[in-house]
Amino acid sequence: MPIWIVFAGIIGGLLGFGALVDYIAKKRSIEVDPAEGIKNASDAEQIYVENYLYQTKENNNHFQ
Repeated sequence: MPIWIVFAGIIGGLLGFGALVDYIAKKRSIEVDPAEGIKNASDAEQIYVENYLYQTKENNNHFQ
């Protein structure tokens, strides 16, 4: 069996799974807002995420 068929099956399966999850979320009127997730985090998690985002931004601004 050619390897490209295996990769096509894996990619197709992942896309199908994503479409199924999206369909179920729309059917149940579930809204996913990434900004809402951080509001429910603890103070330590918020600080960690903000520091990570800041460091990523700084690293991208200073190419070596």
